[in-house]
Amino acid sequence: AILSAIGLATALGLPREAILALAPKSTTAAVAMGISETVGGPPELTAVMVILTGIIGAILVTPLMNTLRISDYAARGFAVGLTAHGIGTARAFTVNPLAGTFAGIALVLNAILTALLVPTLLVWIDAVLG
Repeated sequence: AILSAIGLATALGLPREAILALAPKSTTAAVAMGISETVGGPPELTAVMVILTGIIGAILVTPLMNTLRISDYAARGFAVGLTAHGIGTARAFTVNPLAGTFAGIALVLNAILTALLVPTLLVWIDAVLG
């Protein structure tokens, strides 16, 4: 999610500030805003992107999982918690308690990894792209 957000934003010619705001968009809002501020991005824009990501993920998760024929609630919950963070986790709990539990686990793991990876990847991308 980090690399695709940075890659798409770069390909679309978005300004650096927008790229920095988009990089942590797939983690929970509090963590994403802190990451954005740390790397020099606008936390306000990051918050908007996080909320949009969560809403879109929560809306699309059930039809997508049904289309893919994924019926295991643990897998469904983990996927939505990973991609749609808090809003997706809340949605998962309304579908099934097991899905909600796995969504919460994925949300926390994603927050930790995103906090570690975004600053590192941005330094690497800056070095490669100049």
